[in-house]
Parts: sequence; structure tokens; C-alpha cells
Amino acid sequence: MAEPLQDKKNPTYIRMVEAAKKFSMPKGILVNSFLELEPRPFKAMEEGEWCKPKVYPVGPLIRSGSKNQTGEGFECLKWLDKHPVGLVLFVSFGSGGTLSQQQLNELAFGLEKSGQRFIWVVKSPHGKSDASYFNAQSHLDTFEFLPEGFLGRVEDRGLVVSVWAPQVKILSHGSTGGFLTHCEWNLILECLVCGVPMIAWPLFVEQKMNAVLGTDGLGVTRRVKVDENGVVGRDEVENCVRSLIEGEEGRKMRLKVSELKGLAANALSRDGLSTRSLFDATQMWWKKHRNENEEFETRDVFIPGAIKFVILPVYWSGQRV
Repeated sequence: MAEPLQDKKNPTYIRMVEAAKKFSMPKGILVNSFLELEPRPFKAMEEGEWCKPKVYPVGPLIRSGSKNQTGEGFECLKWLDKHPVGLVLFVSFGSGGTLSQQQLNELAFGLEKSGQRFIWVVKSPHGKSDASYFNAQSHLDTFEFLPEGFLGRVEDRGLVVSVWAPQVKILSHGSTGGFLTHCEWNLILECLVCGVPMIAWPLFVEQKMNAVLGTDGLGVTRRVKVDENGVVGRDEVENCVRSLIEGEEGRKMRLKVSELKGLAANALSRDGLSTRSLFDATQMWWKKHRNENEEFETRDVFIPGAIKFVILPVYWSGQRV
């Protein structure tokens, strides 16, 4: 369970309880997941008397990524083109995730010790402002918070990007073999759709729950271990990266995520369960607002990507509903 929800005095807990009271008001809830991914929760909600509104799994719905592949951020795609299939680790903690200076140093040294290829979207540590895109050959003095000499030592196999990179494009690139991520729900779905296994490094809110699902439930992630000071050490980073990219554990995770990739694609196919679930939700809405006895043909279904609007209440970034 997310840490803020374990403290009844926490303002987040209070707001979440108030929001949960309203969950019984709608006729249905659209959930960005799919039946094969979480069969037990969906079965419990379908059969349980406590779950009043019907829940419709309509995922996995992910961002398609920008069609415009120009600009500094997209230079990393050209860099990926030069590297072997499945051997590059993508490292990113999203727009809201930052690390302490100590933790950032340990991550950098761990990536260096692993000897593996990587793209790292790095943000300045707590108390520092973000900077612009750079690579190992330019603007070396801009990122003084990185360990001294780090960029020069990894320039033949590592690309360091500041603030932003075309995430979906990177995950769908053939050279990408893994993703070190903080485990927001939308990122997990993107990895499943693209068939990329993960190293789970959760930071806050629901990410720890997602990491447990990915590791213990799905078998597509390896979760990092923290020391007694709450820091992920360089040796742990090295071991996780090596295991994912070149180890037996990584091979097994790739097989599992490949299986889920196929199930995700089937769920969103024309006759898939998520497509039919969206059809059922649309039909329910149509009948309520048009004619209680009127039905429409399957050919009129708004399939994912074509539907004009769906209102999804979001409480936390990366949330499922």
C-alpha cells in the first residue's frame, strides 16, 4: 500500500477517502489495465458485492509518442541505431523523480561498473536546477553534479540526456533491452506494450505497489535493494544491470514480458477483451442517454484510439483509472 495511505492523519489519506466515497456514484469506471494482466483483481471486482459500479478494463492505453523526430532530444534515437539489438539499458525516473547527490553518485558508478550500454535521462539532485540536453562529447562542465570524469569514462557506451527523452520511441527501439524505472503505472504499461523488462526503483506513492506487482506478480521486473541507510549502492546497481542485460534472470524476464506483450496486443485487437469492454461501456452510456432499448452494431464501436472522449479521474500521476 502507498505510504501516505498508511497514516490516517496524512492529508493524502483524507483526500483519498473522500475521493473513494464518490466511486459508487458513476455507472462504470474505466481502468487502464487489461484482464490478462490482473485477472484476480478484476474477477474479485466482478463477483464482489462491495464493488457497486461496473469496472471496465480498457487498456493498455499508452502515449503513442511524437511523430516529429527532430530536435535535440531525438538525437538519442540516432545513437541507439548504432548499437546492438537488446543491449542498451534505458534509465529514467520521469518528470517528478529526483535523487540525492549521494544516490546519484552511486547510480553513476554502478552504471559505469556494469560495463553495459545505457541511455540515462539524468536530473540534477535535490536543490539543483535542471539543465539542457547534452551528450558525452559536449557541455561536460554543465553537469558538475556527476562524478568527476564519469562522462569521459563512459562516452563509448553511455549517452547522458538531461530532463527529457522520447520515452516511447526509446522503449520501442530494437536496441533497448531494459528499463530502470521508478514504476509509475503508465510506464509499466509502456514496457509491456513494447516488450521491455524492467529494473524497479520505486520512489513514492503507488510505485512500490506497482514494483511488487511487476516483480512478484508478473515476473517482468527485478527490484533494487536498499542498504541500511536507504541508499541503493553501486554494487547493487551493477548486479541488477548485469543480471537484466546479460544474465539468466534477464532472459527469463524477456520471455515473460514478450508473452505479456502478445496478450496486451490481443486485448486491444478488434475482437479483444479490452475492445469489447470499451464497447460495453460505450453501449451502456449510449443506451442511458439515447434510448433504453436501442442497441448499435459492432461496426459502430469506437475502438481505442478512435473514441472521441473518455473522462478518466486521476488522483496520482500514473494512476490506473
